[in-house]
Amino acid sequence: MSVAGPEELVEIDPYDVRLVRRAAGVLGDFNTAGVLAAADVHVALRLGRLGTVHDENVLLAAALAVRAPRLGHVCTDLRSIRDNVTVDVDFPVDLPALPWPDPESWIALVSASPLVRSGSDAAGDRPLRLVGSLLYLDRYWREERRVADDLRARARDMAAGVDMAKLSAGLGRLFLGDDAPDYQRLAAVTAVLRRFTVVGGGPGTGKTTTVAKIIALLEEQASADGAPAPPIVALAAPTGKAAARLAESVHAEAGRLDVSDRIRSRLQAMDAVTLHRLLGWRPGSRSRFRHDRSNRLPHDVVIVDETSMVSLSLMAKLVESVRASARLILVGDPQQLASVEAGAVLGDVVGPASDRLLMRAPVAALLAESTGQDVPSTEPPAGATIGDGIVILRKVHRFHESSGIAALAGAIRRDDADAVIDVLRGGSDALTWIEIDIAAPSAIVELEPVRQAAVSAGRRVTESARAGDGGKAIEALGSFRLLCAHRRGACGVATWTDNIERWLAAGIEDFASGGPWYVGRPLLVTENDHGLRLYNGDTGVVVAGAEGRVSAVFERSGKVVRFSPHRLSAVDTVYAMTIHKSQGSQFDTVAVLLPDLTSRILTRELLYTAATRAQSRLILAGTEAAIRAAVGRPIARASGLRDLLWPAAREAHR
Repeated sequence: MSVAGPEELVEIDPYDVRLVRRAAGVLGDFNTAGVLAAADVHVALRLGRLGTVHDENVLLAAALAVRAPRLGHVCTDLRSIRDNVTVDVDFPVDLPALPWPDPESWIALVSASPLVRSGSDAAGDRPLRLVGSLLYLDRYWREERRVADDLRARARDMAAGVDMAKLSAGLGRLFLGDDAPDYQRLAAVTAVLRRFTVVGGGPGTGKTTTVAKIIALLEEQASADGAPAPPIVALAAPTGKAAARLAESVHAEAGRLDVSDRIRSRLQAMDAVTLHRLLGWRPGSRSRFRHDRSNRLPHDVVIVDETSMVSLSLMAKLVESVRASARLILVGDPQQLASVEAGAVLGDVVGPASDRLLMRAPVAALLAESTGQDVPSTEPPAGATIGDGIVILRKVHRFHESSGIAALAGAIRRDDADAVIDVLRGGSDALTWIEIDIAAPSAIVELEPVRQAAVSAGRRVTESARAGDGGKAIEALGSFRLLCAHRRGACGVATWTDNIERWLAAGIEDFASGGPWYVGRPLLVTENDHGLRLYNGDTGVVVAGAEGRVSAVFERSGKVVRFSPHRLSAVDTVYAMTIHKSQGSQFDTVAVLLPDLTSRILTRELLYTAATRAQSRLILAGTEAAIRAAVGRPIARASGLRDLLWPAAREAHR
């Protein structure tokens, strides 16, 4: 068996586990080419047997619908899949040469199949749903419709019982800047006035600072005549690490707010949990929770941070569990990497409101009256009310707005590859571009700035750890991080962890002496440990203790906590980490190693996320072709959610 590529004929092992021996014809061709995995083919063949369907092109469509969620898509667009399909194989494949059906004939054929229910209004249960040219597994179509229906219902209504005088007084105390417009103030007012709000924005724009002020304003709303009736607030995030960071940020901001001691104490006592724990995770099930539409959450306010990481399925469970009268506030960066599971929900929800306020005129007028400032809003497309609750923060506090990092992030967001290259070549002190192919044998020699930064940080970590100073060791650990797109390969974490360890061994006396728990070893937690309150993605350092003992130290709410290393159940050494793993973190200096332009995970969101982890300095290593490919390749996840929430948006904002 062989596959014709543009350069050569590649022989395929007939015993390869990726191949389905019973898959002949069209399914076999797509399976051999790496478009379909064995599981996709097996499910399609099983559906064909159950529905007595033998047409190869219908089974191909079914297999592609099964494949879609595995790659992060909610559905498959039969009209465009031929032009957008990707493969995950190590040999060249001539994708246009595969036996693709004519799109229009294919859609008509699939629509007539007994496996498929066509149209959004058609009743009845079938395994597949076709809406226009979008083919879904029925479960994902239902989840998408539920999310859209629930969010539209929330977006239509104002919250009840808001004391406008009290709100105005609170705004005057909590927002003292002279920005015009002050988007943090607009976001806070929106969250108080409405039952559904999105507080979006890039890294360092003050999203969690705004969250703390929103809670304070809601606490003040609940007080009448000195009799406190505080709202029940849930703070949540998709991961344990993100939840811990959210709680820490709220606690830190509470100490700076001009609020009563009672409200400050309540803010500082708040905890945050993962979404799974909030919803009531059931052991043995990833899709069923204790709280749902028939058993709602008791909270008056539900705030979810890092929402870009929330999948469609989890969002469907969340929105149905929040009481109709409660406030739902989603916080996150729609430009960042999306969930590893199906869907790009936050990006779909924000839609065209990512670069402008899209609020109806009466809503904008109420915000202007409440805040005392002009609201630069544009009338949304007809039928779109979701924008009334969406505010994207714009002022960056992590790095100066005129810095090279800010300019680079802005150019990436705008999809302006020429501007990205100009910024990188502009000579900013904050940016170093090493224009090389990371996979080339000579790459390690040309990465001298990376070596210097890694050794300098590693030396400070080791010196502080040997002195037993956990706080300084953790501070030094956060001063530099190497980020890779992949886990393995020439551009992967495993390879560059080995390289950094060799650099450190050459530059630090007695480096890594003392066994696996050597003093100065940087640690990355890889599994949640709720007993120790350590979460997947947390980092720490092994430091020296009394009588030759060592401790693993981590930071919690500004304090250093110590554990015996033997209590840690799942940790790795973290001299390098994936860009995906770095979401929600920030480091003084960041070095990013970009893979070859053929890498299927090289996207605009990956480059943006990596670049914005840096606070002071960014070292970017990769070819100009790879950078241009990333900027011009946004994550394009097939979904119908955006069109459901923003009808006519494409026509209105062309």
